[in-house]
Amino acid sequence: MAVRIVDSADVAESAMIGEGSSVWHLAQVREDAVLGRDCIVGRGAYVGTGVQMGDSCKLQNYALVYEPAVLENGVFVGPAAVFTNDHYPRSISPDGTLKRGDDWEAVGVTCREGSSIGARAVCVAPVTIGRWAMVAAGSVVTKDVPDFALVVGVPARRIRWVGRAGVPLEQVDETTWRCPQTGDHYLEHDGNLTEASSA
Repeated sequence: MAVRIVDSADVAESAMIGEGSSVWHLAQVREDAVLGRDCIVGRGAYVGTGVQMGDSCKLQNYALVYEPAVLENGVFVGPAAVFTNDHYPRSISPDGTLKRGDDWEAVGVTCREGSSIGARAVCVAPVTIGRWAMVAAGSVVTKDVPDFALVVGVPARRIRWVGRAGVPLEQVDETTWRCPQTGDHYLEHDGNLTEASSA
């Protein structure tokens, strides 16, 4: 399937766009960014220099993904979500001179497989969003999010567990959780959730 880049999008020549991916109106994909197969970059979204995206990722309208972010396969980034990339952002140095692009240390956000970032959420780098985790709309993530966690608020904190389907899990017993949609089981241990083996 062919790549689709609309005329109003700004895609750098050195960016690599995977087969079946689409870049929509007013989106910008910077130099050396890599998008996997079947990705969608929505209207006005920004993909920074060298950002790495796996297959089947979706960046909704006006999402801002600054380098050096890494998105694994199947990551969803909601409308107007922001991934930061600077520990101590300043426009000028202490002497009043304008800071340059090479005089600061870029730090990134990593989104593991299947994770979802809600609309207008802010992920303050450096943080890692775990596999199949979900960040609620409007949340501010300041620390790593465990696999399968649903986090909400400012700062974001875990309130539930979610499965691969994204719906909240139901507790079966002290350590076992079940997805009401798929029937899959998950095991909780020391504040972490893992998928139960299909024995």
